[in-house]
Amino acid sequence: MYNVSELKKIIELKNIDEKLVSIYGNDKKCISDFYVRLEHILFHLEKIDNSEDVYVFSASGRTELSGNHTDHNNGCVLTASINLDKLAIVTKRDDDKIVVYTDRGDTPDVVSIQDLEIRRTDFGMSSALIRGVCAGLLNRGYKIGGCNISLSNKVLIGSGLSSSASFEALIGHILNTLYNENKIPKIEIAMIGQYAENEYFGKPCGLMDQMGCSIGGVISIDFEDNKDPKMEKIEYSFEDAGYSLMIVDAKGDHSSLTDEYAAIRMEMNSVANFFGKEVCRDITLNELIENASKVRAKCGDRAFMRAYHFITENNRVVEQIEALKNNDIKKYISLMNESGNSSFTYLQNCYSIRSSKNMGVALAICLTKDFLSGDGACRVHGGGFAGTIQALIPVSRVEEYTKYIENIFGKDSAIQVSVRQSPVCEI
Repeated sequence: MYNVSELKKIIELKNIDEKLVSIYGNDKKCISDFYVRLEHILFHLEKIDNSEDVYVFSASGRTELSGNHTDHNNGCVLTASINLDKLAIVTKRDDDKIVVYTDRGDTPDVVSIQDLEIRRTDFGMSSALIRGVCAGLLNRGYKIGGCNISLSNKVLIGSGLSSSASFEALIGHILNTLYNENKIPKIEIAMIGQYAENEYFGKPCGLMDQMGCSIGGVISIDFEDNKDPKMEKIEYSFEDAGYSLMIVDAKGDHSSLTDEYAAIRMEMNSVANFFGKEVCRDITLNELIENASKVRAKCGDRAFMRAYHFITENNRVVEQIEALKNNDIKKYISLMNESGNSSFTYLQNCYSIRSSKNMGVALAICLTKDFLSGDGACRVHGGGFAGTIQALIPVSRVEEYTKYIENIFGKDSAIQVSVRQSPVCEI
């Protein structure tokens, strides 16, 4: 916690760089931007709140390294927090309201913590996430209370970087700090976020996004037991191996494509149900192939291929984890490309079937493969259908790739990211 005059001094002197390295890495631009963003949201907060005591929080976006659509069927994933974040200055309120102001200048979200009913009319709205996180905390016996939040967002919305999960982690940790003495484990904050997204936001996601935004670093997660996921941190630097992790924003918004996203889980589950199971984690590739004709007749060809993707992708995640542990970047790259091909061909989430004119993700993959000529990798990123791809680009070609992509998708469409080591936190 800071008083306002102390925070203004920090902004003036720019003297907490050492605290920021675990959040932004050694990216000097990100650290420099932090002070500008902090000054902006403090200025905005002072217009509406004269409190002397303020808190500063940061919650990251996440990048899915491997495990495309495996988490919701109890599979394995490899994910990482990134140095794009939601930065917030927060004050306590004495009433029952949580009020969130954004740097976009939108009308603030105002949620009464006395009214936590699920509203289908609010599906897809940030106010629903606030309400859901509050309900999730109360359901687990934790306290909630009012606050003002002035927010600066660098996690692209609707782009596969998990803006909603980042927001859930932020709200959860703010209430953890203000009203629960920081007693809530980060994994539990992630689970509360998933509850909010499933029940209040209307998106049937797995837990990977929330874990990636809450925990920090590169982490492997095995969701075989969804109530007790097994997590392991992996120390790895792509830059040290000669490659930069990049996100390409193909300028498509997947926030309106929840039904197509949900169909993946539904179809995978239909195949599992054919075998008397709940999730695809509980069936084998041999079982699937031996019963191919019956599965096709009962569930359809696309459902069969999506289940095939799950089983092979789940095995691939384990291999990629081992490749990182063994510092075998060439093996990792080969598997990353396999993952991308499987998502495109079998999972079929690289474009929406609604429009043949808006296929930015597929186009970005096509042209990135052409650019790389075999040295590097690319794949759909996140839920898919629209939004972003992830690419592993040789460090020496980052500038060239950035120009190449921006010529196609516009300025700032190629984003170089680094792994963030810090979990969601108070700064």
